Amino acid sequence: MVIIIYNRRASLEKIRQQHPQAAIIDVTSRGSQPWLRFSPFYPHGNIPVPFSPGYLSASVEGIWQGLKVFERADIDQRKFAITTMKNLKRSVRTYGKVLGHRQGVTGTQLLPYLQARHLIYLPTYQWVLEHCLQDLLSELKQLEKEKTIIFLDYETNCDINAANRPLSHAGLIKLYLEDNWPRL
Repeated sequence: MVIIIYNRRASLEKIRQQHPQAAIIDVTSRGSQPWLRFSPFYPHGNIPVPFSPGYLSASVEGIWQGLKVFERADIDQRKFAITTMKNLKRSVRTYGKVLGHRQGVTGTQLLPYLQARHLIYLPTYQWVLEHCLQDLLSELKQLEKEKTIIFLDYETNCDINAANRPLSHAGLIKLYLEDNWPRL
């Protein structure tokens, strides 16, 4: 079968018209249980922070935002502890231009965006898939044998090397289910 990714804001009526037999699954933080567990904001807990032995985060997004460095703000380890799925984002309006992501809590190197995506975001999300979501991935593999699966995500960019748009985590789920995870 097929896995298709649509923007969460798309018309469900139109999606159902185009794909009447498909299973539509919202994998965003606004989705329903159990599928919202795929959201990078979901607080699985005890996620290792890359390049940071002994540091753990509640969520993937906590790591991504926590290691971000701005013109007027360094990393923010408090993001690692957030379990409410709220107040994780850090903005350029508040902190100025993003300079990069620190390569670890105590690291000295700042990684540019694409390198950070490859060295921080992808391994962290893969860790969650492998250690926290195997039950749901098995369910999706079974469902995929029976019908088309449509993932709803806020982002639809599935090209991990396209730095001009945020990456779709639904696209990462698709790659994982297809045994096509990006080789670094």
